[in-house]
Amino acid sequence: MTARIVGTGSYVPEKIVTNEDLAGIVDTSDEWIRTRSGIRSRHLATDMGTSEIAVQAALRALEMADVDVLELDCILVATSTPEKHFPSCACEVQGAIGAKNAVAFDISAACSGFVFAMSTMDAFMKSGIYQTGLVIGADVLSKVIDWKDRGTCVLFGDGAGAAVVRAEEIGVIGFSMGADGSRGDVLSCLSRSTGNFLTSTEPQMGYMSMNGQEVFKFAVKKVPECICQVLQENHINIEDVKYFMLHQANVRILEAAAKRLGQPLEKFPIDIEKYGNTSGASIAILLDEWNRKGMLTRGDKLVLAGFGAGLTWGALLLEW
Repeated sequence: MTARIVGTGSYVPEKIVTNEDLAGIVDTSDEWIRTRSGIRSRHLATDMGTSEIAVQAALRALEMADVDVLELDCILVATSTPEKHFPSCACEVQGAIGAKNAVAFDISAACSGFVFAMSTMDAFMKSGIYQTGLVIGADVLSKVIDWKDRGTCVLFGDGAGAAVVRAEEIGVIGFSMGADGSRGDVLSCLSRSTGNFLTSTEPQMGYMSMNGQEVFKFAVKKVPECICQVLQENHINIEDVKYFMLHQANVRILEAAAKRLGQPLEKFPIDIEKYGNTSGASIAILLDEWNRKGMLTRGDKLVLAGFGAGLTWGALLLEW
């Protein structure tokens, strides 16, 4: 058995912030942002936290799948911006939707999170442990961004995407994951400093920091590598893949990945212009968007690939 997606859902906050809006608070412009990232706008949370937007995406996925919450065995939430250190975002989702029969826990792999979570769920289902699961990618990055830093604040948005999966004969074919913790300082965010009574300092929260050039070089190299690896290991020709659904970080990264893989850009769905980089949610939001547009047909072969802080990367090959 393998994990097969039987329903998808997504949710973004109502508040839309355009590039022109950001030009009013930081030294930037619509042209500067669009030419460097492809982003025109993003959705930002005002009165909702990560677990709340995750719940909305989950309910929409459950409705599409026609799955009762009591059927769920496992809930995995990929997030790097939970509202609390504990309880986990997954436990808060479980409580909110009433999925009392499901184990629930978070996975922290930043922008690679949804791929890591799907791979973990697939491993559970291949082993026969769980039969019905819910995988969510959700992040509210607006809470950890320094809105005076134009190198990061123009890139990110908030959102959540979800997939209901069942153990079936057809679904995930294979996956590849990797990490390089020695390069973690390239993209990081301090959650709480080491201050305590022994050091006479108060714990402090930090903002996201990113070396954009290093992230770009890492992404355009690792993404094609891990995609080729998962295809080769599972004896699938690259031409047989209908869509490469990549983490939506920067349109130039998507273009570079398509070129390195020798595939037309039309096979790389893009929605970053509307949502910005939603981290662990981006692939799941994109998947739901394409699914609801009727762009996916049972039997299609898809590759989901993510990359991000850690540094982490991963690719998941599946049959829709």
